[in-house]
Amino acid sequence: MAIRITAAEKKILQDVTIPPRPEALLKVSQEAKQPEPDVAEIAKAIASDIGISAAVLQVVNSAAFRRTREIKSIDQAVMVLGLKRVFPIVKAVALKSAMSASDELNQFWQDSTDIANVCALVSNQLDKPQLGDNAYMLGLFHAAGIPVMFLNFQDYAKIMHQAESEGWSDELLEQENLLCQTNHTTIGALLGQRWKLAKDLIEVIYYQHDCSTLFSSTELSKVGLWLLAILKISRHIVVDLQQGKDVSPEWEAVRDPILEFLKIDDGELDYVIETVRSNIN
Repeated sequence: MAIRITAAEKKILQDVTIPPRPEALLKVSQEAKQPEPDVAEIAKAIASDIGISAAVLQVVNSAAFRRTREIKSIDQAVMVLGLKRVFPIVKAVALKSAMSASDELNQFWQDSTDIANVCALVSNQLDKPQLGDNAYMLGLFHAAGIPVMFLNFQDYAKIMHQAESEGWSDELLEQENLLCQTNHTTIGALLGQRWKLAKDLIEVIYYQHDCSTLFSSTELSKVGLWLLAILKISRHIVVDLQQGKDVSPEWEAVRDPILEFLKIDDGELDYVIETVRSNIN
């Protein structure tokens, strides 16, 4: 898949700052590529960034990971969960620390965290536990273009807050493109490339709002389609819990394609949703 960028976008993107990966993440990435990664060095690299290490501990002790005993140190997290599980978490939580702080982004970060946790729960409920780590990372990264847009474009706050309260309708996506001459999915996919996310994640980030035809097309791999379905179900659950909106334009557009892809009926999907809701917190 190639990210399609128009001539107008190329000009706009010259002035858009996409944050680089934090130093701690670079060190972890380098060590993870070694034939025999040193767990102690990886734990040391994570612990060197107080913000990232605190966030990692919060994540591994969340409901999504269902630990019977609290994990109290980064060394313990790496030893208990293993590098394969910890590395995606580090990459995901490093995102927030790489962005400039702003009170207006507080709700965005909370929503992303909630969606990420629910993504991990939904993947388990759909009998896809092997997708749990990537689903969690997708939950945090799927809207990563939004804070980049907020920090680079004047008047973007209105678009962001409307999306938080109403979801992403076709009309709002059009407003975003008119205002910025680009959109959060393109920026998010570019950030995903820079941060070396898996190809499936980058593709879902880029195509996430083309759901009416996506599940019947070949744009995404089978894994990508599963991750997209998990993401959309999770967004629906979080929006419903926050705002009591059982049906939103975003969910209406994707519910039937998801049912067809998962090969389940309304009752079975509702059971998945209610079971996940009961496991939150």
